[in-house]
Amino acid sequence: MTDHYLGFGLGLRTPHFQDVLNTQPDVDWFEIISENFMVAGGKPKYYLHAIRERYPMVMHGVSMSIGSTDPLDKDYLQRLKKLANEVQPEWISDHLCWTGLDGINSHDLLPMPYTEEAINHIVARIKQVQDTLGRPLLLENVSSYISYTDSAMSEWAFYNEIVERADCLMLLDINNIYVSSRNHHFDAQDYLNSVNPARVRQFHLAGHSDYGTHVIDTHDHDVCDPVWQLYRQAVKRFGPISTMIERDDNIPPLNQLIDELTIARHIAAEVEAGEPLIREASRP
Repeated sequence: MTDHYLGFGLGLRTPHFQDVLNTQPDVDWFEIISENFMVAGGKPKYYLHAIRERYPMVMHGVSMSIGSTDPLDKDYLQRLKKLANEVQPEWISDHLCWTGLDGINSHDLLPMPYTEEAINHIVARIKQVQDTLGRPLLLENVSSYISYTDSAMSEWAFYNEIVERADCLMLLDINNIYVSSRNHHFDAQDYLNSVNPARVRQFHLAGHSDYGTHVIDTHDHDVCDPVWQLYRQAVKRFGPISTMIERDDNIPPLNQLIDELTIARHIAAEVEAGEPLIREASRP
């Protein structure tokens, strides 16, 4: 157990704001989508601060576009820093991807080519972001549906190299590993086995849409059995890591998500009571 371990959390979504305040559910922490609260005031900010008084929070962004060739958006980073000063999150995360070009936001998380050139480009940008925010950044692996002919290494080798060189941390999305393993025909266990446990700070769990020939990360279903099985393997490898469930569409009542989160608690407890965990180095 580390000082950074928060337990089991949920993504804080608008339909649940009032229920969270009314019932103060058995959730250890909440993750907010940073961009949803980069506003001057209003109801979102009211609920944000009211819930923050009762629960730890982390901030998760979708628009940093760390991999883009566009210059980093300094105005965006300053607004992100301002929100972080208000929320005082346990940490801030975004995605290892690019989201647009020439100032146009695609509103999609687009994968990178796995090349040395891309590593150098992203590492330099992460350092700028961390200097601006004054805190380490967590980067999340994204689901992917295409590959680049220029790629010269595996996704996990690319991911590992970036976080080591930039001295940042990983938000390991277990569902995204499963989705990409199906789409690109690699062994998800190889991915887990290759990730440095010292860099992993958070897990995401989510549902997806399975079309047989391909899988799309939709966040509109319950977590499926193969992803729960992969989560079990992740807990065996990495130990107690702050874990949360994302749900962004077809959002059920809060109590149903809490029931699903209980599955994660049970899996982690079973692993802790059973097989010894792999330890390599203390996490930063």
